[in-house]
Parts: sequence; structure tokens; C-alpha cells
Amino acid sequence: MKVLIIKLGALGDIIISTAIIKQVAEHHKNCSVTILTCPAFTELFTNFENIQIKAFSRKGILNFIRTIVWIRAQKFDRIYDLQSNDRTTILCALSGVPFRAGNHPRYPYHAYPQTKYIGQCHSFDRLNQIIESANIKPAKPLPYLPIPPKTVTEVSEWLTKYQLTEKTFAIFHAGSSPLHTKKRWPYFSELASKLSKSIKIIWIGGADDIELNKSLSKNVGIDATNAFTVLGLVELGKHAKFALTNDSAPMHILSCANIPVFGLFGPTNPRRTHALGQLDNVITPENKIANNDQDFTSLNISNITLDSVLARLNDQELI
Repeated sequence: MKVLIIKLGALGDIIISTAIIKQVAEHHKNCSVTILTCPAFTELFTNFENIQIKAFSRKGILNFIRTIVWIRAQKFDRIYDLQSNDRTTILCALSGVPFRAGNHPRYPYHAYPQTKYIGQCHSFDRLNQIIESANIKPAKPLPYLPIPPKTVTEVSEWLTKYQLTEKTFAIFHAGSSPLHTKKRWPYFSELASKLSKSIKIIWIGGADDIELNKSLSKNVGIDATNAFTVLGLVELGKHAKFALTNDSAPMHILSCANIPVFGLFGPTNPRRTHALGQLDNVITPENKIANNDQDFTSLNISNITLDSVLARLNDQELI
């Protein structure tokens, strides 16, 4: 049997789906299993067992046509569409594959959850419902990103360079997409100053965080912007005492490291987007966990006080 799993992005969604993808691959361990994703995410799957990788860009009608032609040529027996957006729905409809599982209770899917998804649960729970509809046991909420030996060595060398030892540092991500600046907690600098005598701070992020991290690290900590790949960041996290982030992709990445990851939420709903296994470490204004978006959109992340964050860290004896 030939099996295709579709998961194109975005990064946080990819991380959330890794346990589901692993579960599907293990269910079909005696089959040929392929993951269809975007070029930016192929590295994340290179160390999965029993999975081949195929990548197509999501941009442009030509790439869309090439993807359809490739799927039809492979003559898959099953598709698990873990993306289930308009694009992948059309891919499934034109695939010629006899069995298709997806998110929507309608054509072109043969297996699907019985209720329409309107954000009533975490996306991981919905993905589990998809595979359960296809008679696959649900996955546990533990993200899965195996780390290659080369990355382990590179991170070890970086830690040695900065004289960092096991569990003596914390990882902070103070940024967010420029399109979502309301997700940024404004007191990272003050918190880092408070903690600097007892623990070292590493500031992480990507291109959008360069100027912010440069400013923050002038006073406290090490600027590690763009220093690590996604897998490298997971490996770094394994050596950290804890992580503190806004609602962002690094929050999900660091959840793979099996450390406490404190996610700061304001206008977004942690019930739907918290890092897997980290719901108890969510920090919100007034310690509120909403049941729907209307409960949360009016909340301001700056109303999370410095003292409340310090109290949460103290409660777990991390500082």
C-alpha cells in the first residue's frame, strides 16, 4: 500500500502535527509512506523513520499543477490530508486516490470528523479526530522532532563557546511576526534583569527579531538570533532550565525539548494554540484561559504583570 500524508505548513502547525504524522507512519509501518510538504520544512522530517519526503512550493499555478500530476502518477492508495485547506481539498479531489481522509465532513473525503470544525478545540485534537475517523489510534500530545548527531554536536560546541552548562540558562523569545505585534509582551527586558543574577538568558529568534534582540541583549544575556535551525533550537532547549515566549513558532519548537515552556497569551486563545503538553504553563492576563476567541480578543498582553510571571516561575522552583 502507498500512503500520502499532506501537511504544508505553517511552522507552528507543522510542529503540532508531528505526533500525528508519526502515528500515521507507525500505523502503516509495512507500507510506503510519503509526506508532502513545502521546501522550507523538509529538514523537519529527514530523521523520521519510514517516511519519504516530497516538497512542492505552494506559490503559483504551475507548482499546483505539478503537484497534481505528481500525486496522480504515484498512484497512492490512501491520502491523509492534515492541511485540509482549499488548495489541498482540490488536490485530493483530483488525486485519483481511492481513500481520502480530511478535516471536512464533505466531498472529497471518505473519512472525516462528524462535526464541522469552527475552532471549538485545539488543532491537535482535531487532527486526532481525522486519523481516528480512518481507524487509527489517536496520538499522544507529545511533539516529535528527532535530532541528528551532527546537530547535537553543533549545539554542544555552541554551549561550550559561551561557557553554558546544563540547566543554568533560560531561553527567551520576545518577538513575533511584524503583522502580530499585539502578541509581544513588553516586559522581557525587566524580567531578564531580575533573573540575571541567578540564571543566564539566551535571546532567540529569526530575521524579524534581529533589532529587538540586539537591543535586549545589550543589557542582559546572549543574542542568539538566527544562530540555530529549528532542530538546533530543539536540541538547545533540551539543555535549558525553561523557556519563556510569546505565542509564536519558537513556543511550539521548544515544546519538543521536554522542558517547561511558558507561553504568554493576550489577544489569542491558548485553548486553540498552546504548545502541546504546555497548557499548564500558559500565562494570560488575570490567569484566564478562554473557551472561545470572543473571550480573549479584547485582552491586552501587557496586562500580564512582571510579578505574575515571576510568581509562576517561583511556583515551579525554576528561579
